[in-house]
Amino acid sequence: MSQPPVAPDGVALTILDLGLFEVHEDGRVIGIPAYLIRSGAALLLVDTGFPAAYALDPVAAGRIDGLDAFGVVRALDATQTLAAQLARCSVSPAMITHLVLTHSHIDHVGGLHQFPGATLVLGRAERAAPRPLYWGERRPLAWPDQPQRLIDADAQIAPGVTLLRTPGHTPGHLSLLVESPDGRAVVLAADAISRPQELSEDRFAGAWDPALARASAHRLVALAAGRGARLIYGHDPAQWPALPKAPERVL
Repeated sequence: MSQPPVAPDGVALTILDLGLFEVHEDGRVIGIPAYLIRSGAALLLVDTGFPAAYALDPVAAGRIDGLDAFGVVRALDATQTLAAQLARCSVSPAMITHLVLTHSHIDHVGGLHQFPGATLVLGRAERAAPRPLYWGERRPLAWPDQPQRLIDADAQIAPGVTLLRTPGHTPGHLSLLVESPDGRAVVLAADAISRPQELSEDRFAGAWDPALARASAHRLVALAAGRGARLIYGHDPAQWPALPKAPERVL
């Protein structure tokens, strides 16, 4: 499989569509994204969606994990698996050089063990947990045995790609700033801002540390405004349908 074409400006960002999830509490239906970023020789995958069991039988999988008390996977077909979405970008798992976890909840770590040749990149505080946080009290996954880079401060991981330490939703949550040489920029908030209502209405009540979450979120809003960057939320029902998906690019 050939390498995906490099954008003329040397940085490419693509959103992968890993299905839809309905939250029981208010009926909102949210997209489950991952992100593919090419910068020079680096090919980064950011997050990995739900475990494969949710594509086979989401009701049974949710019952086993206890996720069914919170919501249910509404769409996760063969075209929305991680492998299928990567294939739309002419990428195989073996080509990924860095697997970046924004955090270790169930809808972000499902494919954690599918990239043994990549360097695993995540927040040091997130990795301090004995196992990925997954969901509720469930901890079925182990951390993979592969090279790791642990982040405890903002860090550039590739040209134009900066990891931002944004704790609050979880202890080691990371967001990203992706910048092209021509001045375009995108902030990937992930669950540091799941949707804009968290800023004004919910006030991050469900976060691991709501005060830290608020500080991280307002920092991202200010950063995006200062850089003239597009701010992409983690799971915004209003924003998700309009976002370009693989193989189209955001940058």
